[in-house]
Amino acid sequence: MIRVVVSAEEGHKMEDYRPLFVSLTVNTNRKQQFSLKTFGQSREKPYLCTNRTRHASRRPANQGGAFFLYRAMRYNKQPISINDQIAILKGRGLIFADEQNAQIVLENISYFRLAGYWRTMEQNISTHLFRPGSRFEDVVARYNFDSELKTLIFAAIQQIEISVRTRIIHFFSLAHGAFWFLDDTLAEDEDLFNENLCYLRTELSRSHDEFIAEHFRKYDEPDMPPAWKTLEVASFGTLSKLYKNMNDNAVKKQVARSFNIPQHKCLQSWLATLTIVRNTCAHHARLWNAHFSMVPRTNERMRGNWIANRHFSSDKLYPSLCCIAYWLNSINPQNTFVQDFKSLLTKYPSVQPS
Repeated sequence: MIRVVVSAEEGHKMEDYRPLFVSLTVNTNRKQQFSLKTFGQSREKPYLCTNRTRHASRRPANQGGAFFLYRAMRYNKQPISINDQIAILKGRGLIFADEQNAQIVLENISYFRLAGYWRTMEQNISTHLFRPGSRFEDVVARYNFDSELKTLIFAAIQQIEISVRTRIIHFFSLAHGAFWFLDDTLAEDEDLFNENLCYLRTELSRSHDEFIAEHFRKYDEPDMPPAWKTLEVASFGTLSKLYKNMNDNAVKKQVARSFNIPQHKCLQSWLATLTIVRNTCAHHARLWNAHFSMVPRTNERMRGNWIANRHFSSDKLYPSLCCIAYWLNSINPQNTFVQDFKSLLTKYPSVQPS
């Protein structure tokens, strides 16, 4: 059973919307897609459908969810000045200690980039009125904390990415030769094998690395360089999917256990999750208080120091931080990741780590 909720966009009332009959169709195939059909005035644009909990493609069959239907309208709002942006926020109850500094901030960090950091200060998501005592300076502190957090995490994942890339190449090449990634008999899923191969070819074509150019000047068969060259230019996401799709679980376990991780399925989960976290950092998206659709496996019995207190939200950043710390400890026991993270918390006492 799927509950459909129709909501008005900010600044509009429900009576502003002309009614249409909406037919919602759920397709319970492997991709779990749904479609909407609208009937009524042919010139009207259809409703847009969003699911604020989980995307339909990631929800199991027959599981309910709240869908929010919005009329697709012509956008008619006009750009406003920085002073007007500040006036709107003040009118909603946000306190500014220094409006001149706030103008400098908003000239360099856009209104809607900062919006993700003040959402939890709002007491009403429809009117966007702020809770008493909400301060713009605290919003900026959250943003700065998040920025430094992403720098710290991105540097840590870089170390992990280089190490896991090296070990995947090493163990699989020793077991299956220089071109194991071209062998479809080693793949669990043929479609994913072809998809990975397509990505690898694209990434090779974009590479400006001298060792790739030199290889193609010397060799023309096979049509791709060996694993220790090709996979050096593969993205972290492609590397993650390549590892997942290999059917030699013995070699996959070798890779996992070299990081003191007991099972290859656990490593697969961590790779997929950290790919999302890495991309969040790389594309300057918000990491603080973010919810993640992919969560790492944390219920394994680890050989090293692991999570003692399991009272945490699995879709928040904390379990990924635990995975990063554990992984780094297996690569470099002298790393300072945990200490650096604690120092960051101390630097921003007003920020709840969430």
